[in-house]
Amino acid sequence: MMPLIKGAGALVRRSIGSMTLRNLSPFLMLDHFHVSKGAGFPDHPHRGQATVTYMLEGTSRHEDSAGHKGTIETGGVQWMCAGKGIIHAEMPVHSDGLPDPRGMQLWIDLPKEFKMVDPMYQELGPSECALLLFKVISGKSHGVESPVRHLGGCWYFHLSFRQKGDHSAGWTAFIYIWKGSVIVGNESMPSETFHTLVLSANEGETGVKMTSGDDDTEFILVAGEPLDQTVFQYGPFVMTTREEIQQTLRDYQMGKNGFEKAHTWQSEIGKQ
Repeated sequence: MMPLIKGAGALVRRSIGSMTLRNLSPFLMLDHFHVSKGAGFPDHPHRGQATVTYMLEGTSRHEDSAGHKGTIETGGVQWMCAGKGIIHAEMPVHSDGLPDPRGMQLWIDLPKEFKMVDPMYQELGPSECALLLFKVISGKSHGVESPVRHLGGCWYFHLSFRQKGDHSAGWTAFIYIWKGSVIVGNESMPSETFHTLVLSANEGETGVKMTSGDDDTEFILVAGEPLDQTVFQYGPFVMTTREEIQQTLRDYQMGKNGFEKAHTWQSEIGKQ
């Protein structure tokens, strides 16, 4: 997967949302980002989706037009529901001894009945993501449930296989490998780092077996219920019809209906 430059100089590897995998309902986009010094994601708008940022290394700060502020450290997660409209900034924290911020950002489509709700923000520190053999970032597993609530439902896990040959079975979803390699089912060749694998969801199947191809393999596993609705996307705006996108652009230009602060609000972290 070739890296792209997004935001203000951030290095991004995009799988979902790319030409080869446009979307995977309810998932719209999956980016694996690396933000070096001087780069970041300054002020920009959203409507109609949730953005989920999970920090794999380093630290990032968040600030938005609804008054939310936060700092996400390694292992922490930010879950922002854009709803009818929000402007926000996501900027890295760089200091001696800290690695460059690296993480995952997932865009999740909102069910059409929730497209125009008021924006919401949830943030969990590393210790608040329940840790079993894996982190429960969103959803419920083995009797442990995350406090994160997503409109429409979504399971989001971070799994670690410490030894080659470790395995798991029984899920139907997609995984993104960010360290090591994974062997799916009875295949002989492992899938390597930076690959997104869509797991089988055929009727009557319970998922696929996943086996670590290397020591210290780590990946995220995400599952969500598909939405029976059309996706009309224009940049950071995601609605269900062309007319709704046109109305969104008018609302943004005129600063109304969720975008009242679009032309007056400016984040402090984005100025840097």
